[in-house]
Amino acid sequence: MSGKSNHSSLNSKIEKLDMSMKELVVFFRSKCSVCGHQRIAHDEHGKCEGVMNKPCSSGCDSFILE
Repeated sequence: MSGKSNHSSLNSKIEKLDMSMKELVVFFRSKCSVCGHQRIAHDEHGKCEGVMNKPCSSGCDSFILE
């Protein structure tokens, strides 16, 4: 799937949600009380993958909202 069609598919899925783009952004910007990284830095299982080229050094294995 090309990048452009993938974005279209994701936009379509987001439009079907009962939430605004602002609410979605706020959700992913929320911080973890264990490591301090945003939710977007955590994988689908909650383990922190760190940010940019720096791995998370806290050992955070689950996202816990601040």
